[in-house]
Amino acid sequence: MLKIGCHLSSSKGYESMGKTAVSINANTFQFFTRNPRGGKAKDIKPTDVEKYLKFAKEHSITSILAHAPYTLNAASADEGLREFAKNTMADDLLRMEYTPGNCYNFHPGSHVGQGIEIGIEYIADMLNSILTPEQNTTVLLETMSGKGSEIGRDFEELREIMDRIILKEKIGICLDTCHIWDGGYNIVNDLDGVIYKFDSVIGLSNLKAIHLNDSLNPLGSHKDRHAKIGEGMIGFDALVRIINHPALKNLPFYLETPNELDGYAKEIEILRNSYGE
Repeated sequence: MLKIGCHLSSSKGYESMGKTAVSINANTFQFFTRNPRGGKAKDIKPTDVEKYLKFAKEHSITSILAHAPYTLNAASADEGLREFAKNTMADDLLRMEYTPGNCYNFHPGSHVGQGIEIGIEYIADMLNSILTPEQNTTVLLETMSGKGSEIGRDFEELREIMDRIILKEKIGICLDTCHIWDGGYNIVNDLDGVIYKFDSVIGLSNLKAIHLNDSLNPLGSHKDRHAKIGEGMIGFDALVRIINHPALKNLPFYLETPNELDGYAKEIEILRNSYGE
């Protein structure tokens, strides 16, 4: 069965997200741990989590994905911003223990002119300072489009971060189809080649989740503008090949397309209808 969901608001809690997911025929979902622009997270209510876990089991909801705020920049030249990223992520990982066995995704960061190597070193240092053997959450580095001084614009940069991590079993990769397309990976005409490249550089065993998005921009544009499924430069047929590829089809897919709930429901329906068991 296709494991697919979309980004949902976490403002009303876990049980609400679970019920919303089921209402649009999703069996997973992504959510922000707190306001995407940062700030203090809302208190978690244990009774809400308990109700959610019961509901999720009854409706086969698994592999939920938390997304860190966009304001986190572990690669910043500003020590204060790096400290904010570390403290926020450490707090988020503690909160994730309420729903163990899931993943937490973040944008690696931007080096803002100080150089990729220094930025990569800062990111790895942060992860090494907060990852613990006891945690039940896998932290995912997201593939990026390469706008500005973003780190993670190619597989090799992500590999460099991973190579510096002590607890390697606690990290993985979230592949964003819009981002890698905008980053120059031709998933339309050479999907097998891109998957081979990913496997040779990072290893498919480290791929834990996929953000399934179309792109408003042409290949290699480095702009990161998501489009609805089938309405962008990647196109419906290419995205269907992705969800059906033997190396990818059993992974969870998360829509981040510019939609409201009814739009997500339609996309989920057409993708389910195009998925081969």
